[in-house]
Amino acid sequence: MKLIYKIMLAANLLLLTALPAAVHAEYSNSPLHWGFKKGRNGRQADAGRMFEVIIEEQGAVYKGDKNKKDIYLTFDNGYENGYTEKILDTLKKEKVPAAFFVTGHYLESAPELVERMVYEGHIVGNHSWHHPDMTQISDEKLKKELEMVRAETEKITGKKHMAYLRPPRGIFSERTMAVAKEAGYTHVFWSLAFVDWNTNQQRGWEYSYDKIMSQIHPGAVLLLHTVSKDNADALGKVIRDLKEQGYTFKSLDYLMVSQHLKNPMLY
Repeated sequence: MKLIYKIMLAANLLLLTALPAAVHAEYSNSPLHWGFKKGRNGRQADAGRMFEVIIEEQGAVYKGDKNKKDIYLTFDNGYENGYTEKILDTLKKEKVPAAFFVTGHYLESAPELVERMVYEGHIVGNHSWHHPDMTQISDEKLKKELEMVRAETEKITGKKHMAYLRPPRGIFSERTMAVAKEAGYTHVFWSLAFVDWNTNQQRGWEYSYDKIMSQIHPGAVLLLHTVSKDNADALGKVIRDLKEQGYTFKSLDYLMVSQHLKNPMLY
């Protein structure tokens, strides 16, 4: 009997040890590259049926209500190029909230700007520590990437909780989304973007302005990169002109609440 008991105990321990890996075995790890049909003439961008199903299953977001002229302004911060301070100045002047998705490099090289983001009421999101293709790393490595960013952000700002994740390079899988969700993160994709990150191909503020205004739509989650001089120079006019068109800039917290409440009061 003792031998049978020991065998059963060992089998149970082995099962418990295998559970973390098994939890995500049902999810595909085939790399997916985020993309969508661009919004035009006030019509929303469309990511297509496949992405829409994954978004819904994993509780992720990429746009808001098509019937409300809300905009969710987000920035990716892989490294500092001298323009984030100007962007923050513009947001402060125009009283507009934003979310900044930061990497480990950014946290180490520009902690004072991250501190300012939080102090001025913006959201700091997770963009991973090393900016890897997360489909190519293990569950544990993925969780470590996210935790390193969270811990360093807490060290700088005092904020313990980090709720939003943007996958590096827009590459993800059903598995990586499930792992991140288990770690407490909501994936935030986007419905408006353009090639703005190439610092050697800046074309003047009009280029950034035109790209944004031509794709704008109700519920847009706008992705910009802070390394772009064009974006920094165009941002003030973009905000003012969109306000004149009846758009309101909202936070990601508002977007998440609005997914569950018909008339959320959180701004």
